Amino acid sequence: MNKVILVGNLTKDPELVTTNNGISLCRFTLAVQRRFTSGDGEREADFINIVVWRGQADNCYKYLKKGSKAGVVGTLQTRAYDGNDGTRRYATEVVADEVEFLSTKSSSNSDEQPAMSETGSKSSGKNDVVNKFEPIDDDNLPF
Repeated sequence: MNKVILVGNLTKDPELVTTNNGISLCRFTLAVQRRFTSGDGEREADFINIVVWRGQADNCYKYLKKGSKAGVVGTLQTRAYDGNDGTRRYATEVVADEVEFLSTKSSSNSDEQPAMSETGSKSSGKNDVVNKFEPIDDDNLPF
């Protein structure tokens, strides 16, 4: 059985290329924290190369960016190739079957300004709706 499940953050913006046959291929690196801390109390991370194909590759390129949190389910793959200097090189990567975008849209748009309230002061938005309600007398409830 070959199944990998990872949750981490992108270390840089994803890269998208198209094969000669017109198939999209997206590559990115996911920083995944280890479960335990090191001797000096720091949590170390592993940097895992991810490969995504076809339509999902287009979506990853469109919606993910450096720092985005993503969940990946896929298979581990090792491939070999000859480097420019003639030496045999190996690459290990996860070929993604599923990619879940775990960052919220609001966290990626953190530069948006809060809306102005009726009093002219900046508001947080969420509590303003609650503050506009008037109390209801229990005698006026239909049940």
